[in-house]
Amino acid sequence: MTLRAVLPAYGMRELLDTAELLASELVTNAYRHTKGPAALRLRGLGEADGVPRSGVRVTVWDTDSHVPSLFDGPACRRGSQEQPDERSIGGRGLLLVHEWADRWGGCLLGDDLFGCGGKLLWFELDARSAVDVRAAA
Repeated sequence: MTLRAVLPAYGMRELLDTAELLASELVTNAYRHTKGPAALRLRGLGEADGVPRSGVRVTVWDTDSHVPSLFDGPACRRGSQEQPDERSIGGRGLLLVHEWADRWGGCLLGDDLFGCGGKLLWFELDARSAVDVRAAA
């Protein structure tokens, strides 16, 4: 199934464009910068501190053991971002995640987990904060 099929089926159509853009950035990075397989997983947000939340968490796994500095550390929140070098050709895709996701983060996986190691990069979108990426472009 695709994001385009899953999100509307669960009543989260307003997250679709933003989720597709940000997921494509993480999946593209996994494809371009790793030598092994990659996978994408979706999970609906449940409760946080007893308060129900509506939204989605998108997680991308790959076999590389390097967590990009923008994703390293505790769960990040909107507004805490570093800027790439102006002369740099790449490095702006992850900034899209920082700009439009409500929360994001990453972690290394030991070789014992799934027998593959690697890392997970993830982001969350709250239903109330969906951004229309077509209008923002």
